Order: sequence, then C-alpha cells, then structure tokens
Amino acid sequence: MSDREIDQQLVEQVQRGDKRAFDLLVIKYQRRLARLLSRFIRDPAEVEDITQETFIKAYRALPSFRGDSAFYTWLYRIGVNTAKNFLVSQGRKLPATVNGFGTEEAENFEGADQLREVNTPESELMGKQVAQTVNQALEALPEELRTAIILREIEGLSYEEIADIMNCPIGTVRSRIFRAREAVADKLRPLLGTDKSKRW
Repeated sequence: MSDREIDQQLVEQVQRGDKRAFDLLVIKYQRRLARLLSRFIRDPAEVEDITQETFIKAYRALPSFRGDSAFYTWLYRIGVNTAKNFLVSQGRKLPATVNGFGTEEAENFEGADQLREVNTPESELMGKQVAQTVNQALEALPEELRTAIILREIEGLSYEEIADIMNCPIGTVRSRIFRAREAVADKLRPLLGTDKSKRW
C-alpha cells in the first residue's frame, strides 16, 4: 500500500469521526511541515505556532477533503498559505533566506557531486561557498520562483504536487523552476568555473 493510500485511509477514518487517525497524520507530517515552514519563517516559536495552526485548519477542512490531491500536498498548500497570511498580518514579507540551506540541500542540485568527492578542507570550504551562493541566489528570487524551487529541490515534491500547492498550472511550475535554476546557475558559474553552455 502506498503512502498516499495509507493517508487516504486515515483521512477517511477521521471523516468518520476517528480523531486518533488524525493524530497519526500529525505525527507523520509535523516535522516535515515545520521544516517547510521554517524556509519562510525564521523564528522557531512562530514556526511551531504556524504548524499547529495549519493542522487545526486542516482538521476543520478535512470533511470537505475529496482526495483529488495527496493529503500532504493539500496540507502543504494550507501551510504555505497560513505562513503567508501570518507574515502579511505581521507586516512582513516572506524572508528571502532559506534557513539551513547547506551542503545537504546542495546535493539536490545537479553537479554537486564534484563538491562531495573528497572531504578535504578545500572541498569543505567550497561546499560552504556553494551553499552560501545558492542561499544568496535564492534570496534574490521573486517569491513564486523561490517557493517553486524550494518545494522541488529541497522538499522533493513532484511538479503536480507543486502545482496543487501553488494553485497554478504545471507549465507555470516548470517555467518557475527553470527560471529559478537558471538564476542559481548564473550565480554558481563563476564559483564552479563552468561556461554558459552548462547549467552548473
């Protein structure tokens, strides 16, 4: 049985009045959701509050959940919207810096293999420089591009899931991710010594 099928069974149990089934969904996705939200909100206490608020909203909306998308895609959409609304209510914009974006996330980018081949002080420094450069490149991106690339490269979601979360067509998601990757590539080229014909 796939993850999605298990989630759907739990959702159906919740819809029939079994609150313990929702507890299982919270346990399963709480850390993952908090990690996603920490990309937008820096304060850990605020992340915890928004995570909790997201689950409350999800629980209240669960009777109308039809399963058109995977549960966690639906939950992520609620979480991202809750985070945006929170920041707007605080008079703040989505922060550009992606918290904790280090070499482990850099592994998701093509060409990062060369950074991990040898664990020398030089390679460690190079890894930190690449992570810092990627962070700065992400920081400079418009919100839609940044959200799309984070959901794809860091959270590992499919284009379909991202389209659901961002409430836009898959073609738009592909375009945003392409443009975000190109922007990151432009910043990485001088560091990695690659020419314009190569992305990384």
